[in-house]
Parts: sequence; structure tokens; C-alpha cells
Amino acid sequence: MVLGRGKRVLTGALIVACLVIVGSRTPSGGPSAGSRSGEAVRHAVPNRVMTWNICNPCEENNADRAAEIARYAPQVIGLQEACTRDVESIRDHLERLHGLVYHVEYGMVLRSWGRCGGAPWSPDAYGEAILSAAPMTDVVSEEYPDGGSEDRGYMAVTTAVGGRSIRVFNTHLAERRQEAVRAEQVGVLSAVVARHRRAIVLGDFNAVPDAPELTRMWALAADADPQCRSGAAGDCRPTTDWQSKFDYVFLRGVAPLGHGVYPTPYSDHHLFRADLDTT
Repeated sequence: MVLGRGKRVLTGALIVACLVIVGSRTPSGGPSAGSRSGEAVRHAVPNRVMTWNICNPCEENNADRAAEIARYAPQVIGLQEACTRDVESIRDHLERLHGLVYHVEYGMVLRSWGRCGGAPWSPDAYGEAILSAAPMTDVVSEEYPDGGSEDRGYMAVTTAVGGRSIRVFNTHLAERRQEAVRAEQVGVLSAVVARHRRAIVLGDFNAVPDAPELTRMWALAADADPQCRSGAAGDCRPTTDWQSKFDYVFLRGVAPLGHGVYPTPYSDHHLFRADLDTT
């Protein structure tokens, strides 16, 4: 009887040991997601924001997109031309491959099988997304009354940038050669931004800096590139493969500390980074 009891104790101990070993690993054999989460938030640059039109339809690898974002590790990034499943995949790669953990909110404006795939009777959603290392609250997603040739909209969240709570917008305006539509969209967006003393507006505006339809945005905010101003298109760093400045980080009540524009093989738009003084 004593010997049988000893065998049972030994067997139980071995089972517990195996469970502890297995439980300390993810299915891929790496550290658990919980052990990476705190490290990821610490390593995101707390006062850095980015905007990036990731291109759609483009058959790019989401691991490559995640690697581009991880290279600069922004606190907040606004994505345009995004599909929900691509954004989820990018977020998963950022955590699993780079130890960067982000919260995600969406500003989807349409469901499109042609844009995003999915079952014909249940296509994936397409529009904008914001990834933030800090939680986001007061999420708003609105379509513009007139999207032009394709539905367009803006989204807004409240989150932490540089340790301060701030309202962050992300938008994608109507395609080129639709100036009147974009002017109406800027009117809608600027009226909402004007309610906030401090705000960051990210996005692809599909318009160069001296385009008349951006006048109301310039009246409210400045671009993170201090050389880029209304009527100064020649001094602005291009943000697209066709050498136009279409992508902006508009700042209202926030000062720029530095910026960078980074061409990438994974989109026809460059990544636009801005480091900010939110105090």
C-alpha cells in the first residue's frame, strides 16, 4: 500500500511539472503574450504618431507591414485603405514578432468583397483604423455625407500621446480630381476638430498643401512638418510614389519636435512620422 501511494504521488508530480512547462509557452514556443505586454508599451515611443495609407488593393504581406511600423514603434498610428482582417493580422504580427502590443479601433465605411475579400455574402469591412499603445475611449466613426466615387469618412478616439490625453482623428478624403467633394469633407471634419483645443489629425487628404479645399484645415492646425504650410507645396516633403504631398499630421494645440517621411516598398504612400510636444 505504501509503495502504491508513492507511485501515485510521483505520477501526480510529473503531471503538474509538465503542465507548468507547457503553460509557460505559447503554441509557437515563445514567451506568453502576457509577459510581452508590459515590455511592448514601454518600448513604444510615447510621443510619436504616424499615418500610413497601406494601399488597397495591394497583395502585400502583413508581416512586412508590421515590420515597417515596428521600425518606428509609434504610440499611435492611423491607417487608411485598411481591411479589418489585415489590421488584425498586422496587430498580431506586431505583438508576436516585435513585442509591441496595440489596441485597435475601426472607422469602416463599407463592406467590399473586391477590396477586402471574405465570403461574397459576408465581405470584409474597409476604411480606417487607429492602433494605440494606450487604451482608446470615446470612439466615433462617421461617413461623410458625400464620399465621392467611393464611400469615405473619418474616425476619432481619445488616447494618450506623450503622457497626455488627446483627441486623435484619422481620415481619408475623396480621390483626386474631386476637389469640390473634398472641400465639403474638410468642412465636416474641420467643424468637429474645431471643438477641441488640442487635437491631432492624421490621414490621406488626397490634396497638395496649396489646394483650396484644405484652406479650412490650415486655418485650424499646422502640419508636423514645419516647412510645410498652406501655399508652400514646394517646401513639403512628398509622401507618395508620384512625388506629391497627400499625407498629413495636422496639429492643433500641439507642437512638433521632429518628423520623418519614409518610402516603403509595401505601399504607394510613405510612412509619415511625427514626434510631438503635447504639453
